[in-house]
Order: sequence, then structure tokens, then C-alpha cells
Amino acid sequence: MTTDPDSNLLQARSGWHQYLAQVVRYALAPVIMLMSGFFTANFLISGQYTWPRTSRTLALSLTLLVLSYEFVYKEQQAQTGSSEQARAVLLYSCIIPYAAGVLLMFVLWKF
Repeated sequence: MTTDPDSNLLQARSGWHQYLAQVVRYALAPVIMLMSGFFTANFLISGQYTWPRTSRTLALSLTLLVLSYEFVYKEQQAQTGSSEQARAVLLYSCIIPYAAGVLLMFVLWKF
């Protein structure tokens, strides 16, 4: 009995893909969201609304939307098939860290 090399390759890709999805969900996305919330709040608080700073903030915001939707929400929805669970993961991996970054900036700004 011989094994199909394509099926072994598919299993290896699937394992790697699952690992990468977990790294993005639990490590990369929360760190990026925390830092982004901090810098977006810094932009809003600073009052220096120049075109370069505004364009960087807009680009950052669009990047965050793509990261959140494509790499967290859609990935979780594809794994579980549940949009409600995907929304919960989006809340814990993206929205809460972003809000924590904004809160951190406000706390540091007050002191």
C-alpha cells in the first residue's frame, strides 16, 4: 500500500495553516491592535492634524480593518462555521486590545 504524496503535503499545509492562524489570533493581532489604538488616540489627542499624520492614521485604520476581517473574523468563521463565535473572537482578539491601547494613551496623557 502506497501513500499519496499529495495528501501528505495537504496535511502538512493544513497543520501549518492552523498554527499560523492561531499565532495571528492570539499573539499578532492583539499586539498590533493595542499599539494601533495607542497611536490613533495619540493622533486624536495631539491636535496636530497635518496631512502626513492624517494619511498615516487613515492607512493604519484601513489596515486594521483588513487584518480584523480577513485574518481573524473570516479565518475563525471558516474553522467553526459560526459567525457568532467569529464575532466573539473578533471582540477578544481585536476590539478589546484596541480599546486597551486607547485607554492607555488617555491614562498616560492625563498624568
